[in-house]
Amino acid sequence: MSAAHRQIEIEEQTEVIDEVAAAVAWHDGDAQATIRTLLADCKHLRQQLALAEISMSLGFARGWRPSVDRLEDAQ
Repeated sequence: MSAAHRQIEIEEQTEVIDEVAAAVAWHDGDAQATIRTLLADCKHLRQQLALAEISMSLGFARGWRPSVDRLEDAQ
């Protein structure tokens, strides 16, 4: 792996850590409240995706359909 590739990975990891810290800070350090909010957001987005899926035609996206499941593993 090249040094540039390694640097990009480090920056991406730092960005994720900052997002986590920001989410927890938004809830005044309450991790359970943070998780509850994220789960509620996930539920809302899945509902919105389901509505979008049933309202769009096959011709609109040339046969592509959205999926609620991830194709790659989350870390």
